[in-house]
Amino acid sequence: MSVSRAGREAAAQTPASGLADAVARAAAVRDGWVREMMAWHFSPETGCPFWLEWKEGAGWDPRDRVQGVRDLALFGFFQDDWLRYTPLGKWIPHAYRGKPYHVFETGGTTGMPKQRLNWNDFQTDYAAFSEKLNPQGFPFGADWLHLGPTGPRRLRLAVEYLANIRGGACFHIDLDPRWVVRLKKQGQTGILDDYMDHLMEQTVVLLKHRPIRSMYATPRLLEALAERLSLPGVGIVGVFCGGTSMSPQVTRFLVEEVLEGKVQFEPTYGNVLMGVAYAKPLEPEDEWSVVYYGPQPRAVLRVVDPADPTQDVDYGAWGRVLLSTMTREFFMPNMLERDEARRAPPCALYPWDGGRDVRPFQRMGERIVEGVY
Repeated sequence: MSVSRAGREAAAQTPASGLADAVARAAAVRDGWVREMMAWHFSPETGCPFWLEWKEGAGWDPRDRVQGVRDLALFGFFQDDWLRYTPLGKWIPHAYRGKPYHVFETGGTTGMPKQRLNWNDFQTDYAAFSEKLNPQGFPFGADWLHLGPTGPRRLRLAVEYLANIRGGACFHIDLDPRWVVRLKKQGQTGILDDYMDHLMEQTVVLLKHRPIRSMYATPRLLEALAERLSLPGVGIVGVFCGGTSMSPQVTRFLVEEVLEGKVQFEPTYGNVLMGVAYAKPLEPEDEWSVVYYGPQPRAVLRVVDPADPTQDVDYGAWGRVLLSTMTREFFMPNMLERDEARRAPPCALYPWDGGRDVRPFQRMGERIVEGVY
């Protein structure tokens, strides 16, 4: 299982008796960050028009009343359509006016996508993630392959940045996840199979002719690729994997069969609105169940009762994922995600709540189509 050298050392140095202190310290850091973000986003000199106008309409000032993460409940729930239809200029913080930016979209769905502006956030997110990668599976100087969604999604640039800051180049296979979802919904299995063959043919050629050692792929694409070649056999030593849900059975299959027990496996959970969550290194007691922890204090994940999203579920219980993102570029409090998970307790590496066995939120009577992403 993958765990960074720093992570192993941190875990060893944090005995169970010290976990409560670590949780308290992390909470203090998180609440201090919340206050800093309130001062930034609701000050005319730095905040964006959307939140400054929201403050005027609400009739109260978050800089006075929001002193910690629990006070974010005062905002109510963030609405998806705000990111679909609000003019982009409303989201530009005054401190960033005149600076070029990226427009990133959420992936894997149809219809009008949610959009987020980005100046430097994805670089910050992935530089922090890079520190957690085990160099045995993700060597410095190694070239990478990105086998996943491209186009308007930030993942393509993020994986390339991750490869670059570790001293390598990044190769890409172009993929449109919305086309895959459309084919699946329409039952166009023949065309879908042809498209998957098209992706795999390109990937096999690259892996055979370029010295690629690390890669990103979704679970389903990784499995399809392993049907055509041996990943450790072509020199792959580390796989950063995410994009669709991974049950314990899928995780074990990927590690033992697809990667032949020879490749570092780094599962991840993330999106354009959050960044990238960290997976706790798998231990025997986890029974192949992956636990993710949000990249606090920049993003906070809670697992809440779907019937009353103001309340957390008990540890071990299933609930809906509630995301709050707080960076200088972007503030999004209390977004009810399209995912559900089992609430997980803090651990030595990540002394705050996490989510186990993340999967699409199961609404009554709704058919979930994940595609490959």
